[in-house]
Order: sequence, then C-alpha cells, then structure tokens
Amino acid sequence: MAYKIVLDAGHGGTDPGAIYKERKEKNDNLELTLAVGKILEDNGIDVVYTRTTDIYQTPFEKAKIANEAGADYFISFHRNSSPEENQYQGVEVLVYDKSGIKYDMAQNIVGALGELGFKELGVNARPGLVVLRKTRMPALLVETGFLNSDEDNKLYDEKQKEIAEAIATSILGTLNDETIEQPLYYRVQTGVFRRRENADRMLYQLTDQGFPAFLLYEGDLYKVQVGAFQQIGNAIQMEQRLRDAGYSTIIVTK
Repeated sequence: MAYKIVLDAGHGGTDPGAIYKERKEKNDNLELTLAVGKILEDNGIDVVYTRTTDIYQTPFEKAKIANEAGADYFISFHRNSSPEENQYQGVEVLVYDKSGIKYDMAQNIVGALGELGFKELGVNARPGLVVLRKTRMPALLVETGFLNSDEDNKLYDEKQKEIAEAIATSILGTLNDETIEQPLYYRVQTGVFRRRENADRMLYQLTDQGFPAFLLYEGDLYKVQVGAFQQIGNAIQMEQRLRDAGYSTIIVTK
C-alpha cells in the first residue's frame, strides 16, 4: 500500500508562532517539515505539504488541505514555548485521543527524539486543536523542543539531520506496509494490571518521578511501560534506573 501523508509546517506568514531572541518558530517548523518530507519521499511516501514557503494559513485551511488530498495521515510540526525563558525543556506529541495507530506513531516519535537527548514529555491528548479535530485521518502535532529553551535550541541546531531522520524513521516504522521495514523498539515494562485504577496509580507515580511512562491496553490487560528505544543498551540503562528506584521490570519489544 502506498501512503499519502500531509505534512504541515505550523504557523507562517504573518503568524510567526513563538519568538525568542529573534528566532521565529515558523522558520524552524518549515525547515524540519521539508527535511522530514524529503526522507519520506525517498522511501516511497506520497507527501503533500500545506506550505513550502512563508505564507499564512488558518488551522481550518490546513485541515481542509489534508481532507481534500484524501491523506492517510496528517502531521503538523511545531516548537513549544513556556511563559518564562528556560523554564521547561522537552519534546511531546499531541493527538486527538490516545488510541489507534496515531498513538503508536506519536509514542515512537517521542521515544526516538528522547534518544537524541531531548527530555521526553510524552504523548498528550488535545482534542480542542483544530488540526487534530477537523482532519478526517489520524493526525499528530509534534512539538520539537521549546523555542525559548537554550538547551533545546542547542540540541535542535546541532542535531538537525538526526532529528529529521528520527521522526521520519518513526513514521515509516509505524506504517504497516510490506515494502517498509518496521524497526524494533525496546520498552521497559513495570507492571501489568487487570484494573485500570491500579495501572493509573503506577503510571502517575512514574511520571511524577520523571520517567517517560505510558499506558498500553492489550489483551484485556493494562500494561505500564517506559520509553521506546531502538538500541537495547538504552533500554537496559532505563531498566537499571527503574530498578534503582524500586520497580520490578522486564524489557519487552514492540
């Protein structure tokens, strides 16, 4: 199956997005979007861009482009911003809800960027966002670090190529296509529960301690897992951190 994916560079034109020390979010978004799109195109994906130049579009117009294109996926690229300079760091991916293949893809992107050194803020549901609510296909919004974080900007600038490759590889790896080799991810599992409230209790405890934990519902069981690593060594390091914190663990693959 040939996939069509709409890539959206957030903001643009008269809407610069976040601004920090003359750095404008719209420019970072466009640069990353084009880099990811090139890799996807080279791997046989039909890529449609909402914009390739510095123009303004409303969120409704962006969603309309994706819907009219009949795309299989919609992925919007942004950078985050906090009320105060250098207040927060990290990457997150926003989705309409935490279900389906879009959630798997979002988790894979967060995990891959975490391996590059970004703090993992996880996958979060934001059903009120127009580009997630009005698109008719699975949609993601990637927040690639905080624009007003010097630490995130340093990573962003020094690892531009690796960031684009990590995101593109995560997208390709999630797609169930015989022509695309799906990467193997290692995750550290800390608990399996039949009752949702018990799983939530462990999940909240892990996230409060700074671990990139998430909940997976599979086979009538709630599984609490941490991270998504392509390198087994990184998974082993995370497992040791969890064991040092008092958790019983097992490394699983996805």
